[in-house]
Amino acid sequence: MSATSIALVTAAAARDLDEDLPPLAAALRDAGMDFHIVDWDDAAVDWAQFGLAVLRSTWDYTMRLPEFLAWAERVSAATRLVNPLDVVRWNTDKHYLGDLARAGVPTVSSHFIEPGEDAGVLLERFLNVHASQEFVVKPTVGAGSRDAQRYGHEERELALAHSMRLLEAGRSVLLQPYLDRVDVHGETALVYVAGAFSHAIRKGPLLHRGGEPTRALFAAEHITPRVPHADELRVAESALAAMPFEQPLLYARVDLIRDGADKPCVLELELTEPSLFFAHGDGAAQRFAQALLETLRNS
Repeated sequence: MSATSIALVTAAAARDLDEDLPPLAAALRDAGMDFHIVDWDDAAVDWAQFGLAVLRSTWDYTMRLPEFLAWAERVSAATRLVNPLDVVRWNTDKHYLGDLARAGVPTVSSHFIEPGEDAGVLLERFLNVHASQEFVVKPTVGAGSRDAQRYGHEERELALAHSMRLLEAGRSVLLQPYLDRVDVHGETALVYVAGAFSHAIRKGPLLHRGGEPTRALFAAEHITPRVPHADELRVAESALAAMPFEQPLLYARVDLIRDGADKPCVLELELTEPSLFFAHGDGAAQRFAQALLETLRNS
């Protein structure tokens, strides 16, 4: 290995689940680039031997966030981490949705309950604001719909119990109205590479009433290609412009959902370890490989 080698960083549990790795590996080989697929928590890895460490599928970090952030800090001191450490710190906790909303970006209405706060009072306050809608309870540190669940107002006791389980584990809670346009329209995820729009996909609805929150790394998804509407592109680009970081980032994914007025709003801004759905965008893996090459040259 050398300073021109790239580490594609994953997790042992995610290696066989990351559908982006095979096409990306093929694109990197075709470009003549040296790369290695490595687990983020492999203590035997010497990160200084890589020119870039690229976060790709470190999907088990959500239950190990302090450990993961400490690792990211060490790696950042040894090589160039992409996306960078300050992005990782900000984006691994969904409190960032509040930052986007305060910046004027259309987002799904987001309310937070912190450990030590009165969950019952705050849940009732939220339900009074969103009186006519189903709602979602999820942890602020989470991915792939893990530990997320959809509820009706008549299930507030179940929702409170869910919230308390998260809070008792030291996890902050995110409450959001369930925007039922997703049941028909799905989510639109827009992928950007080196600041430029690459491709988009449609995700089918993931949360269903009466089920249990998934305990797997991520919930099963139904993915198809999608051409985004002009209003979706505008909202996605407003979210990227509002990020408090030097731009452009190597990669970003903006997940949008339509509200009751049929306006797109940000559900999540994925900057740390998102699936980029290369299989659903012609030339997407090749564009990403080229962006990696340019990033490496400029390191």
